[in-house]
Amino acid sequence: MKGKWGVTEMTANREVITGSDFKRMVTGAYSEFLLESENINAIGRAESSSSAPGTHILRTMGAAIMPLEDCRDDGIGGLARRVANGAILGARGNSGVVLAQLFRGIAKGLLGKYNATSSEFGKAFQYGILYAQRVIPEEPERPIIRAAKAVAKGAYHAVRANLPISEILQAAIEAGKKCTEQNPAPDAGEKIMLVFLQGCLKGLDGNFVSPTLSFSTGFKNQTNLPDPRLDLVRPYCISLLVENPQLSLAEAEQQFQDYGDFIVVERRETAVFIHLHTDHPGNVLEQAVGWGSLRDVHINTMAEPHAMAVVHTALMPVAVLAIAEDKAWGQRLQELGATVLLEGGGAACPSVGEVVNAAHSDIARSYVLLSNSPSQRLVMRQAKRIFGGRIELVLAESSEAQARALEAFSADFPVRESAEKMRVRLG
Repeated sequence: MKGKWGVTEMTANREVITGSDFKRMVTGAYSEFLLESENINAIGRAESSSSAPGTHILRTMGAAIMPLEDCRDDGIGGLARRVANGAILGARGNSGVVLAQLFRGIAKGLLGKYNATSSEFGKAFQYGILYAQRVIPEEPERPIIRAAKAVAKGAYHAVRANLPISEILQAAIEAGKKCTEQNPAPDAGEKIMLVFLQGCLKGLDGNFVSPTLSFSTGFKNQTNLPDPRLDLVRPYCISLLVENPQLSLAEAEQQFQDYGDFIVVERRETAVFIHLHTDHPGNVLEQAVGWGSLRDVHINTMAEPHAMAVVHTALMPVAVLAIAEDKAWGQRLQELGATVLLEGGGAACPSVGEVVNAAHSDIARSYVLLSNSPSQRLVMRQAKRIFGGRIELVLAESSEAQARALEAFSADFPVRESAEKMRVRLG
């Protein structure tokens, strides 16, 4: 039986949140960010001329909702995990990383559940707020942290009172609004938190219209709006051996083009080794099982902490992976000693997944990640969580500082020592 907010009622005082309800909530949040992203950007530009938090959050949400388009899993736990993986690797800018951690906490709270009671979902939401808080240093305490704490407190009392999920969200929104009213100037982080909650509430009610996204009719291109298909991430690293000495390597690699990227197909004695990044591991296995017996199948979720801590082969012991604002600056960084480059500044800064893919090329065993903007700091830190000790961070305040730090790099030192020399150069 469906209740007022589109959730199935177990008893008069108990609700169950289904996978379909969760889909609508996430889609509602994406729709709300589509409508509010430019307003968020305007607040961000008042804080920094190069800041684009609205665009970053919208593209992060695009990566989060893409796994829902053709997912066959109806369980709320499985859907939440897929959304979190997409958001973590698709996160852009500091605001995107905070949102991704919110989704990660929600997924942890819903792990293994097919449906969730409103109380269980409320607790998972509080877990998400905790993850979002942890990703940002609290000294000095930032407005988004104060808003997150206020939201968590408002939701806590509603959860303890065993209220319906709609009332839990409404209580969180009201607590967030009261907190923001105490801030003399608008803050982009606070705005993002409220827009997310309001979008989830509208999605739960089905009271939203998205100009870009409809799971029933598919995706449609719109001018001046990021196409979420461009932000699709492939969070699963899969490798296996196929026993078939006659298998054509070229044909096998060609057939996997539609399933993923970072494809490696090579002969190993009587077997063929296959490696790729994909968003649907089952499709890869279904294709490969027709070619011969499978063995040594490994599926790694790259969004997890320390997921890429092990490297098998590398051309050099340590290298610099630098973010360049454009091609001209990238050429300058290469002249100074950077080995791997990612282009992007402002609204076009690279995602966590793009940093991970660049480092996963296994050019080096370890990397110094060298950024040139404070708005990329959480992206770099998220990449380090995934790579563990293989990554050291050097976070510069500007492109000029980035170049100054790079002058101190030496491939003759271990990655930690080399990164420390670069930090000292920054003063």
